[in-house]
Amino acid sequence: MILYPAIDLKDGQCVRLLRGEMDAATVFGDDPAAQAAKFEAAGCDWLHLVDLNGAFAGTPVNAAAVEAILARITVPAQLGGGIRDMATIAMWLEKGLARVILGTVAVENPTLVREAAKAFPGQVAVGIDARKGRVATKGWATETDVMATDLARSFEDAGVAALIYTDIDRDGAMGGPNIDATEALARAVTIPVIASGGVSSLQDLIALRDTGIIAGAISGRALYDGAIDLAVALKTLKS
Repeated sequence: MILYPAIDLKDGQCVRLLRGEMDAATVFGDDPAAQAAKFEAAGCDWLHLVDLNGAFAGTPVNAAAVEAILARITVPAQLGGGIRDMATIAMWLEKGLARVILGTVAVENPTLVREAAKAFPGQVAVGIDARKGRVATKGWATETDVMATDLARSFEDAGVAALIYTDIDRDGAMGGPNIDATEALARAVTIPVIASGGVSSLQDLIALRDTGIIAGAISGRALYDGAIDLAVALKTLKS
């Protein structure tokens, strides 16, 4: 199972939100590229980046910070937030991102997801952010009646590289991930599923890994707070 350290970007800074609330942001640093370099030095294989402002605006806002990160690291990175058209997808992949994450458009314009996955094989993931099983969009501000599992299954034949499943109520709360819901989703589809939201201890990571079906886990606040030692976690997951 791959561990993805998360760098959430708001106004050019590294932050973590509590359950997606922009006014409940904790700033962890004003040099995202330096943070990315630290994560790479600890041995991570991937980085997970989020343009929080972009998720609300619908277009890239923290592009300068993302580009600075890409200039500093050699490991692959994936990015979500504000990526809602083919031109933006192509732009980010040309700048060196390994993978883009499509969230809101996966609900509002699933045809774009299919076209992008076909045009850029292995480089398009779908972000499924859910509250009590129902998908939320536009930076989690808009609730929908779409069920997470139904959305996931709708992309089974699209060539999507991965699904990033976030339980919004767990995100940033340090209360542990929703392992049951994540495992159930992973077993409902053949697309690799990456867990996000609430991963707050080494035990959480081991429990996710031990499902035998979850392909990855994203952690942010726990790494910044020191609740998870990244180097130790990476070594444990590989053992």
